[in-house]
Amino acid sequence: MQLEPILKPVEADMRAVDALIRRHLDSDVVLIRTLADYIIAGGGKRLRPATVLLAARAAGFSGNDDHRLLAAIIEFIHTATLLHDDVVDESGQRRGRDTANAVWGNSASVLTGDFLYSRAFQMMVALERPQVMQVLADTTNRIAEGEVLQLMNAHRADISEADYMDVVDRKTASLFSAGCRLGAMLADASSAQSEALARYGCHLGIAFQIMDDALDYDATDNAFGKNVGDDLAEGKATLPLIWALSQATDEDASALRRAIEDGDCDQLEAVRSAIESTRAMAYTLARAEDEAAKARTALDQIPDSSSKRALLELANFAVRRSF
Repeated sequence: MQLEPILKPVEADMRAVDALIRRHLDSDVVLIRTLADYIIAGGGKRLRPATVLLAARAAGFSGNDDHRLLAAIIEFIHTATLLHDDVVDESGQRRGRDTANAVWGNSASVLTGDFLYSRAFQMMVALERPQVMQVLADTTNRIAEGEVLQLMNAHRADISEADYMDVVDRKTASLFSAGCRLGAMLADASSAQSEALARYGCHLGIAFQIMDDALDYDATDNAFGKNVGDDLAEGKATLPLIWALSQATDEDASALRRAIEDGDCDQLEAVRSAIESTRAMAYTLARAEDEAAKARTALDQIPDSSSKRALLELANFAVRRSF
């Protein structure tokens, strides 16, 4: 599936958001400006700001440019988390390019991530909506908790599916959910519609992350923009591995545990073989599809529009993409 046709209802909004991102990334500190330009050039799907715009439009927003500023804020928060994640994970590649920390070092990446967080909160003040600041303050705190939980879970072969889902909910789903909730709030939607869009964002985010984790064992490097097996190298027991461990023979399970605990990519083919023999990928994809279905169902309370239809298609895209 292609993303561009889905986002047609907010095509002009997305261009405006990109311009806002460029303007607000400007700094008289040369390194920040250089690193920020590099991040922008890296592109990305801009899925989180798109959901903000579509949720606002689906809820009936037709006012000023606040929805665009909010979308840019969400993207800043997301980008800050990526910069910090790449340092923690010692990642060298993202979207087929060297990561910022690989080019400029960990210190510059962490501090630029801090700049993005603080700039996002400056932009929030400009919205003059205390509720927006409250939701995003709570959300950034929740994301940070998820990052710490993921760090604590690294190289642990005994985490459960519930442990995994807790991290996914905090690290990924919470920002999707907050963006959709805030889009509805800007439109002065009813509490029922705001909750419905927040649920949509939560389930969309979970589906998206589960699919990301599946692709780590199923995609080619060029298709996905990162090295296959990166999660294993970082000691992350994601859903395909968790399911494979629960279904594997004692011998295979022992090998899987060692691979997770050691972050041993030399065992990648054996790990992928175990994933295939236990039908872990089928289970993982079914879980992602279930979350996408819940996202679509959450929109039942939202009136029909081109933006609602785009949100429905985004749920399909989340689980049918190859990148």
